Amino acid sequence: MRRIGSALAAAALALAAACGGTTPTTGAPAPGQSGFVPPRLSAPQALGTGEGQVDLVAWAGYVEDGSNDPKVDWVTPFEQETGCQVNVKVAGTSDEMVALMRTGQYDAVSASGDASLRLIAAGTVAPVNTSLIPNYTDVFDGLKSKPWNSVNGVPYGVPHGRGANLLMWRTDTVRPAPDSWSVVFDPNSPYKGKVTAYDSPIYLADAAVYLMSTRPDLGIRSPYALDDRQFQAAVDLLEQQKQVVGEYWSDYTKEIQAFKSGDSVVGTTWQVIVNVAKSEQAPVEAVLPKEGATGWSDTWMVAARAAHPNCAYRWLDWIISPTANAQVAEYFGEAPSNAKACAETADPKHCETFHATDEAYFSKVHYWTTPIAQCLDGRTNVTCKDYAAWTRAWTEIKG
Repeated sequence: MRRIGSALAAAALALAAACGGTTPTTGAPAPGQSGFVPPRLSAPQALGTGEGQVDLVAWAGYVEDGSNDPKVDWVTPFEQETGCQVNVKVAGTSDEMVALMRTGQYDAVSASGDASLRLIAAGTVAPVNTSLIPNYTDVFDGLKSKPWNSVNGVPYGVPHGRGANLLMWRTDTVRPAPDSWSVVFDPNSPYKGKVTAYDSPIYLADAAVYLMSTRPDLGIRSPYALDDRQFQAAVDLLEQQKQVVGEYWSDYTKEIQAFKSGDSVVGTTWQVIVNVAKSEQAPVEAVLPKEGATGWSDTWMVAARAAHPNCAYRWLDWIISPTANAQVAEYFGEAPSNAKACAETADPKHCETFHATDEAYFSKVHYWTTPIAQCLDGRTNVTCKDYAAWTRAWTEIKG
């Protein structure tokens, strides 16, 4: 699964350590992470001399050195300042990222929330010492110490950026303007065959968000912590939705084309897709529905056995520095993680467009988090469905 680049990246991209042992740790899990006890790994207490290189796994558009667009380059200044040569392997999915990091050949990764807990649980990545990352101080508080980037209050990386999964519609077809996800889940939808949905197991969480509002009897507290009954309700809703879905999308260019042609008229999307579609004269608008939405916040994490931990830490500090963070957020199409980055974007309205400083807006966003058997909402009397179960269910839903 994966998002895309920004309006700028759309034109430029086709889009396709911490050291220590692995002795199990002990102690009570933190609220919201009940039962999840990661391997005992330590973060460095000080940095040494850079090793001369750093090997990264990243999403396309996150590590730009001017080779895709000569005007887009935040890697070269980093190399010049630190002496750390950047080598990057671009991954197309979270599953690919997890597999690459498990080879032990990479120092750091830009993990999404549906991969980060898998990396932590396997001991592939280690806690980070944020005191060694000066720019961490200016990261929005709303992104720190969250279930997808920390465990039991211990940070496992630095937030890169964030965004919400929105509801988009063609204004010349869908009337009145929707404000609820009901428009994509209604089995009697007048837009049958022209509804689109995101093609990923994590989309089960979108159904769960809707059920949190419409089926309070289910008691869903987190769309990523679903017991058997709650999970079945989400699966049933998506089975029902299948009757009206015309296309499941994962390629953002195809979704844009579908909305331009009218093959799709309503469905889930990202703000950057809205921006690109509008720039290509598609009559679309988007909204964060009243029920809330899922979303994403990526985290730069350091390999537990990084060969170049000093350069990795320098990269983590660099990528969330105001200038670099502004550049990548604008190029990729997301809200930056560093509050000071908003003053550095070329478009003075970038942070307004992507709601970077609007915590009330993001309070309605349930960031992607890896579902695990230990319920992430704090329950200990039931077992929740893990990501493998989500994947199996999604395969069956799509047929």
